[in-house]
Amino acid sequence: MASNTTSRRETFDIGGDLTVNRLGFGAMRITGEEIIGTPGDEGEAKEVLRRAVDLGVDFVDTADSYGPGVSERLIGEALGDPDGVVVASKAGLLRNREGDWLPHGDPDFLKNQVLCSLDRLGTTTIDLYQYHRPDPDTDFEKSVHAFAEMKDAGQIAHVGLSNVTVEQLETAMEIVDIATVQNRYNVGHRDDEDVLRACERNDVGFIPWGPMYAVDGDEIPEALGEVANRRDATARQVALAWLLDHSDVTLPIPGTSSVDHLESNLAAADLSLTDEDLAALDAVDSQK
Repeated sequence: MASNTTSRRETFDIGGDLTVNRLGFGAMRITGEEIIGTPGDEGEAKEVLRRAVDLGVDFVDTADSYGPGVSERLIGEALGDPDGVVVASKAGLLRNREGDWLPHGDPDFLKNQVLCSLDRLGTTTIDLYQYHRPDPDTDFEKSVHAFAEMKDAGQIAHVGLSNVTVEQLETAMEIVDIATVQNRYNVGHRDDEDVLRACERNDVGFIPWGPMYAVDGDEIPEALGEVANRRDATARQVALAWLLDHSDVTLPIPGTSSVDHLESNLAAADLSLTDEDLAALDAVDSQK
């Protein structure tokens, strides 16, 4: 008997009122090498953004640290403040010339960064603004309170978190409504399964960063390769389709600087996986 194909929810309501297609676009890689400086061709980077929207992407994720500032600026110039497209950004990481990502959760710094993000994105209110990473040198609650104050001021519509534990999520939810969590997660890296389940319980969107890292190395996990061959798809498409099937609150945001790769990634939304496929993929993490 043939195995059944799965059904998945196609959209998610961020914060209860921003309905988006669940497969979005991550705008980290439209910058220069090592996510520093400008891309080699800014026109091409803007074309990727416009093409994503043309293909139905209505959720674009970026951060003030991508460039830094470059990704936000390009989004503002390419898309403006578009109706029907949710643009999310993040604050809380400093960059240096060596390319380090340095946590900086000082409330005054965060409040300054949102002003910069608003200007670069060309908007008066950012749809979703996320605390990029907890700072061990700053009280977590004080940092979250800064985001709550931005929301109260109308600078941001919804607050998100990134790289947090379940305990930090629960602490933040006592301060302000949390719309999303963005943690590293993919078919081959599921250390934050408990965070995903906490998001499900609270109807919080879960944005898995590095959604295709399991297939970015030299060796593709055997199960991914086998499913890709059966479905006449790429391993990356299978990895994205698994994320969409794994939970109704996942919002994968694959990123690229290429229109061709963009179109290939977005095709994952139409990829149907069977129960047999999912069982094989579910077992990948335990085989590491």
